Amino acid sequence: MRQPPPPRRPLRVLALLTALLLPLGVLVGLAPQAQAAAGVTATFTSQDNGSWWKGTFVIRNGSTTALDGWTLEFDLPAGVTVSGHYNGEATVNGSHVTVRNAYYNGKVAPGSSTEPYSYWFVASGPIGAPTGCTLNGDKCDGSADKPPGAPGTPRATTVTARTVTLDWSPATAGDHPVTSYEVLRGGTVVATSTSTSATVEGLTPAAAYTFTVRAKDARGNLGPASPPVTVTTTDPASDPQPPSAPGNLRSTGKTSTTVSLAWDAATDNVGVVAYDIYRGGTLYRTVAATTRTITVSGLSPATAYTFTVRARDAADNASAASNALSVTTDDQAAGRHLRVGYFAQWGIYGRQYFVKNLDTSGSAAKLDVINYAFENIDPVNLTCLAGVTKGTSTNPQDPDQGTGAGDAEADYARPFAASQSVDGVADTGWEKLRGNFNQIKKLKAKHPHLKVVVSLGGWTYSKFFTDAAATPASREKFVRSCIDVWIKGNLPVYNGAGGEGTAAGVFDGIDLDWEWPGSPDGHPGNHWSPQDKANNTALIHEFRKQLDELGGGHKLLTAFTPADPVKINAGWELDKIFTSLDFANVQGYDFHGAGSDNSWEPNRTGHQGNLYTDAQDPYTTHFSIENAVQPYLDAGVSPRKLTIGLPFYGRGWQGVADGGVRGEWQTANGAAPGQFAEEAGVRGYSNLLASVPGMTVYHDEQSVSTYGYTGAGGQWWSFDDAWSIGRKTTWLKQKGLLGVFIWEMSGDTSNGSLMTAIDSGLKG
Repeated sequence: MRQPPPPRRPLRVLALLTALLLPLGVLVGLAPQAQAAAGVTATFTSQDNGSWWKGTFVIRNGSTTALDGWTLEFDLPAGVTVSGHYNGEATVNGSHVTVRNAYYNGKVAPGSSTEPYSYWFVASGPIGAPTGCTLNGDKCDGSADKPPGAPGTPRATTVTARTVTLDWSPATAGDHPVTSYEVLRGGTVVATSTSTSATVEGLTPAAAYTFTVRAKDARGNLGPASPPVTVTTTDPASDPQPPSAPGNLRSTGKTSTTVSLAWDAATDNVGVVAYDIYRGGTLYRTVAATTRTITVSGLSPATAYTFTVRARDAADNASAASNALSVTTDDQAAGRHLRVGYFAQWGIYGRQYFVKNLDTSGSAAKLDVINYAFENIDPVNLTCLAGVTKGTSTNPQDPDQGTGAGDAEADYARPFAASQSVDGVADTGWEKLRGNFNQIKKLKAKHPHLKVVVSLGGWTYSKFFTDAAATPASREKFVRSCIDVWIKGNLPVYNGAGGEGTAAGVFDGIDLDWEWPGSPDGHPGNHWSPQDKANNTALIHEFRKQLDELGGGHKLLTAFTPADPVKINAGWELDKIFTSLDFANVQGYDFHGAGSDNSWEPNRTGHQGNLYTDAQDPYTTHFSIENAVQPYLDAGVSPRKLTIGLPFYGRGWQGVADGGVRGEWQTANGAAPGQFAEEAGVRGYSNLLASVPGMTVYHDEQSVSTYGYTGAGGQWWSFDDAWSIGRKTTWLKQKGLLGVFIWEMSGDTSNGSLMTAIDSGLKG
């Protein structure tokens, strides 16, 4: 999938001087939070103004290090109501107030203060100083925190040959709540816990150990150690008899990513102390003997898993395995058919297609997943690139066409007018999240069923995938950066927008569009390597691992995968990647085309998205949707892990001979004029119907393909319409496939006629 060059957008010039001169300035552009340095304080003063009073916090930096950003928190006195905040951005939750610096007073040099632009508020009610004041988490007066107290003496609740489980009474809190406990052996931390119990593992049988416990608070302050306890692990020789095998292992429920298990208790001559749950041959988790149920999470949709359970006693004797239980997880659509649509970042320019149009066309209500296309890879740091606005070159053969390119302006900085906004509310231009991302949040609020993933790469932005995936260290770094920016939402500050956490909740996962691993047939200048195939698998697994580690609900991981069997063999280990992918979007278009620069197949027409092989196809490799899907099925991939691609655009040629067959597979004279000057040979479906005069539409029953022809020597176009979509959706249901995906949504008519055809076809 190819990106056109987004137009360069002028940076919005902020009226900084005006904002600084206004006594009640607008709050914008917060600096990122920084840890308070020693000697940094916040001093409160109040001023009685009759019907209201003013409360001011002056932040002074008495340290030798510059303060780069601050967050102030405090509790208002009883009966006080605040009606305005200035020189800072405030959030009020009941009586608790959290204030982050404004863009102009976040930096405080050593020996300086926030004066004359200190944070202040307007209040009514009894005048009084706030309580519980903290500055970047430290006390506002600069005094040291009071740490937690010592926990009670730990006691051993379960002792085995290699483990000891301890519990203890909680520690009293100091200035901050207790958040965790550390179990120590000597001076070494051997276990941590967020509750008042923990299990120490990896011990030697029949050996004595002494443990203490200490508390840690929300600021990382450590309290004193508890009194010690000495425990001797079990001697295996004392009990050579293993427990019986657990019985009747069964599934009590499942989703697309979880399986719930239950089993009957095992017996033992002394006593069962634990159950070990295995997924395949790998230990998944150990639970206490009192627990005989578990939900196994982090699974992949539409995938078969085998589970067993073993019991263990205190002497570390393991039972025989329970009965083996095979369970297949639900697919991503829970038995329905999935609808995935790409939204093009740059569609807001020449196409004038906004996130709002997904709603007004009726498409948002019919889609399940939106892929936001595309984001790039930093060519120097090999991390996810964000915070830049740099257009691609207009030469599609330029090997650096997409190097360093991106569009932060479209992503999150551009203010949208009310007429372009999902909810009809215009951006002011001062919000930290504007642009497409803010509109996506509004769309998701209106359509809560929608998931949105960020698509990385694409035709123009895949150049540095091979470098980012080359080593375990580079993969870990790349994935961590992508999750930090796109999932955690820590956007670089750009033109007054962005900042820590500003895009949290926009994206529900990541879509990988590497075109193409292990192949020289990607964009000119793309880096590639024979090691890409294995590294691609490792990269996919690393994304799955880090996404699962986030917690807070399953995050989607998908990939755009090729139709060409040569590219499949070069870059995709189909027997390995689907344990991590929720599903793959298999290319179902661009089988033939002239290309915007006539570098592809300018001299012969051809169907770009035929369902079956066309007997008249003169090429050696016969592309079709059926042929594209078959290698995946032959490799054992579940059909419920596959969607097929449908184009909402056409590919066209000009100067096309009739040949007695209305131009099918006939000679041509290059790409037909396109919808946009930089995209010859390509028109969105709606534009194609409206802008190619004299075109007659034909349906080829043999290959199931739609084409239009204006007559001998004229234009010939290959595209999808309601007829071909109906045939394709009938076929995919017969094959048991997961659903369809669309490149890309702006090509549809204003009332979403193609999306309606897809919806009807998948329901019928």
